[in-house]
Amino acid sequence: MSRLDATFHRLKLENRAALVTFVTSGDPDYHTSLALLRGLPGAGADIIELGMAFTDPMADGPVIQAANLRALAGGQTLAKTLTLVEAFRATDQTTPIVLMGYYNPIHSMGVPAFLERAKAAGVDGLIIVDLPAEEDSELCLPSQSAGLDFIRLVTPTTDAYRLQTVMRHTRGFVYYVSIAGITGAASATDQAIADAVSRLRAATDLPIAVGFGIRTPAAAASVARVADATVVGSAIVQTLADSLLNGKATPHTVPQTLALVQELAAGVRAARLGATA
Repeated sequence: MSRLDATFHRLKLENRAALVTFVTSGDPDYHTSLALLRGLPGAGADIIELGMAFTDPMADGPVIQAANLRALAGGQTLAKTLTLVEAFRATDQTTPIVLMGYYNPIHSMGVPAFLERAKAAGVDGLIIVDLPAEEDSELCLPSQSAGLDFIRLVTPTTDAYRLQTVMRHTRGFVYYVSIAGITGAASATDQAIADAVSRLRAATDLPIAVGFGIRTPAAAASVARVADATVVGSAIVQTLADSLLNGKATPHTVPQTLALVQELAAGVRAARLGATA
């Protein structure tokens, strides 16, 4: 059983959703990023989504775009991201890590080399937002052969016919993008999310994660009542950014960011107990 499968199985037995936290690798620097990564599970993150810094993150809003630029300015590369995961695995063999990003850096490294290094480092899955299902042979199928789950995005505009194609080789979980737009943009209504999750459950037995536009513990809890996972990214990255001084880490950066994660986790864990967050 993979780390992702084991995590969702355990949480199903606990009758709660997962909190998936997104941070950008190397933001604002390698050592701060590693300290934050190591602190996330203790703060309540069940799955870590780690962004691979890239110059043109087309699906991301200004907050995560800025995080990418900070990381790149600090010298972050795809190779350093894999080293970061390897360092995390030295102290945590349980928490799943999913790399999220764009195909260009992987293509530049070479797919076989990337997959070999990612698997050895302890990566569990990939979300590559600019590779459509028609290009599954490019990375999706090789990644699954290498033992990495390939996680697809589904959006409000994905119709029933397209959904069949998207779901064909999806593994790990399904990531429902709750808005038609970039990260950090407007939020979907609770009813729209509930309806979308119901539609997806009719199409797959995989766990369903919902992200984009989820900023507060209350919003995270609302999603956790109907989905298998709540994904929070921009709010966490913005909290990190607010702690910086002239773009550099301060003593407040890691604790301030982890404090928000603790609040989000409390909301998610209370969601199905009838409590409000």
